[in-house]
Amino acid sequence: MAHPVKPKLAVWKFASCDGCQLSILDCENELMAVAGAVEIANFAEATKAVVKGPYDISLVEGSITTEHDAERIHKIRRVSKYLITIGACATAGGIQALRNFVDVKDYVRAVYASPQYIETLTKSTPIRDHVFVDFQLRGCPISKYQLLEVISALLNNRKPVTPPHSVCMQCKAAGTVCVMVAQGQPCLGPVTQAGCDALCPSYCRGCYGCFGPKETPNTAALTEAWKALGATDSELVRAYRGFNAYAEAFRRESEAHER
Repeated sequence: MAHPVKPKLAVWKFASCDGCQLSILDCENELMAVAGAVEIANFAEATKAVVKGPYDISLVEGSITTEHDAERIHKIRRVSKYLITIGACATAGGIQALRNFVDVKDYVRAVYASPQYIETLTKSTPIRDHVFVDFQLRGCPISKYQLLEVISALLNNRKPVTPPHSVCMQCKAAGTVCVMVAQGQPCLGPVTQAGCDALCPSYCRGCYGCFGPKETPNTAALTEAWKALGATDSELVRAYRGFNAYAEAFRRESEAHER
């Protein structure tokens, strides 16, 4: 009896730290179930074996930073039924998008002994700026539970369900005392998308914004609350220019306070 053909899953890397790919491997027991439901056709972090496309699901980590990358993502899009971006680099340009606020040549000259050999784009941009993306999975790194939800949803022909609300909701659900109200600590939780189970506030530390802007974030109101706690313009710029510096809501708010 012929065995049913498994959907092909491919994982691709662009400019990134590999943290989101490691989150896939961190699924541990769940990874066996994923491997049983799909054929892992291309995943350099896990195996050197490569199965030729087209692919049913492509998970893309990393931002576009070179001309070569800009060409390669179009090739990947053409051979992928569903293209899912995973992590802050792929969805917002990543920490490397700090180059977007300055002249990247200044960085190149400061870092490399022979800058004339470095070929790079002036900006680090998310995947959706170059090709159509079917779904974006936020985080630095991503939540393995959200990843499993997305893969399961696509395999079962339904829409993935990931929370659009803020980290504050996760604090409330866990009974975590608000660090801004109780301790006067600046926190990006009110404007950051949930997904980390409010990890930092659970250790009495303000949210860093790892999962990027939540749906309709009121960054202006949060900024006023930070100012009431004594935050300066330079501190506000630094806070919004983290892992998701080039996400639109965070970018606009940081630029509003840049001297």
